[in-house]
Amino acid sequence: MASGTHGSVRSFLLRLGKKVWVRAALFALIAVAFALAAGFIGAAVPFRVVIELGQNSVDSLLQIIATAMLTATTFSVTAMVTAYSSATTTATPRATQLLVADPTSQNSLSTFVGAFVFSMVGIIALSTGYYTDQGRTILFLGTLIVIAIVVVTLLRWIAHLADFGRMADVIDRVEKAASDSMSAYAASPTLGAQRLERVPASARPVWAEDVGYVVHIDVAALNRTAAKHDAQVYVASSPGRSADALHPLLYVSGRLDDDAVSALRGAFRIAPHRDYEQDPRLGIIALSEIGSRALSPATNDPGTAIEIIAAFHRVFALALRADPSGDVSYERVWLTPPELETLVIDAFRPLARDGASILEVHLRIQKCLAALAAIDRSQSAVFSRAADDARGRAKAAMSRADFRELRSAARGAWESVGLRRD
Repeated sequence: MASGTHGSVRSFLLRLGKKVWVRAALFALIAVAFALAAGFIGAAVPFRVVIELGQNSVDSLLQIIATAMLTATTFSVTAMVTAYSSATTTATPRATQLLVADPTSQNSLSTFVGAFVFSMVGIIALSTGYYTDQGRTILFLGTLIVIAIVVVTLLRWIAHLADFGRMADVIDRVEKAASDSMSAYAASPTLGAQRLERVPASARPVWAEDVGYVVHIDVAALNRTAAKHDAQVYVASSPGRSADALHPLLYVSGRLDDDAVSALRGAFRIAPHRDYEQDPRLGIIALSEIGSRALSPATNDPGTAIEIIAAFHRVFALALRADPSGDVSYERVWLTPPELETLVIDAFRPLARDGASILEVHLRIQKCLAALAAIDRSQSAVFSRAADDARGRAKAAMSRADFRELRSAARGAWESVGLRRD
């Protein structure tokens, strides 16, 4: 994942690269250039390369490619939409944006679109007499290359479809997004700014012009504007927070004109939906939603919930082992990062609540929290409180025999950490 402190331009390019239409349009332009290049390359090369081709052989190949690629494109779009719908209904709608950004599916669809455009441009150019004999030969060789690329892409796409959008695939993708955002959060919780303890009483609020979620903050731009006007900026809406009439974007101390205030607003990207890029809570919440849905009476799949707990174990362990940077890159900006306890609550409370009567789920929760406490003993109180909350929910819903087994297993797990549990 990109660093939280990269500029708005880089963030824009990263987001643009995840759009399906961008890659498809790029491949289509390359295909047009490739098809038309055969004409002037054939006329420009100083030597003659001509292969005796059967009557209309190139045109026939291009016709076949055009028909096949139109079918393959339709099939690919249908398969992708089906995977998106499956992830939405069986896992969580928050996973759909990760499937849409899948590079393998985007490359496959873009290759099929590019091959279709190549064949159509070639057919049109042949019908107008655009190619010389040598140009037709080069077009034929280019067509063979396109066929080889399409075959390899189709084989990769078929293999990819075996897992694409399945529950295990969705969990892996959400875990990867959560791990990336949590690692960035652990390395620089404040995105390079100073940690905000309290906002000065003299600071005035700056409100967003649109209602939505803060999905990206260009902290460097905030610092530049603040330095230019000798001001201090206190960020009130970190990534993942809503921007509305109750929650200002930031507070500012110093004299700033309307242009400066507009520049400060421009450092915030507001969107209707949350994004994983700078928001560590979203990945945690998405994983928790998958586990909660699996524990619903309609689904009754505690095995998936246990997989989610294992994913949480890996995500938090990665963050706890990270080496946080204490460097402050932007001295005129203050920001309050999400607290570890908030992230732990987001992760485990829904699973403890929805699986309150399931012994296997709570055994895994207790062992996971104890193992995380063992990684960083300075944070053991956070995981201990989460374990107490989970055990209290289990006690209220679980049978006495199951709860006795849970209590015994939890005591053994926490004693191995050096903490005694009653």
